[in-house]
Amino acid sequence: MKTLLDTHALLWLITGDQRLSNTAKKSYLDPGNALFFSAAGFWEICIKKSLGKLSLQPGWVEVIRDEMNANAIHWLPIETAHCVELTKLPFYHRDPFDRMLIAQALVESMQVLSCDRRLSKYEITRIW
Repeated sequence: MKTLLDTHALLWLITGDQRLSNTAKKSYLDPGNALFFSAAGFWEICIKKSLGKLSLQPGWVEVIRDEMNANAIHWLPIETAHCVELTKLPFYHRDPFDRMLIAQALVESMQVLSCDRRLSKYEITRIW
């Protein structure tokens, strides 16, 4: 199954955060799941870091890149079809980064690894 990692999920996986559910860990480690990380997630990290809302250690870009390489996490760029799908989404969720993840998941037929229950209002499968 194709699995799109929400931003917090990737960061929590990298840091071993205790908020990560056992189901999320199992899904992440399941070799049957093809893992993806969106450009929208990386953009979110950069925005939050620049605003001082996210504290990261020096070398954080390399840590993310190394995690993606080590676990065969594919980069998911933002495509035109994702943007068009975004225009069709109801406003159950107002966060622009999460709305893009939902649009990408719908277009690409992906499940989403996220603790955000609001994502479940959309026609996707949320794993947590």
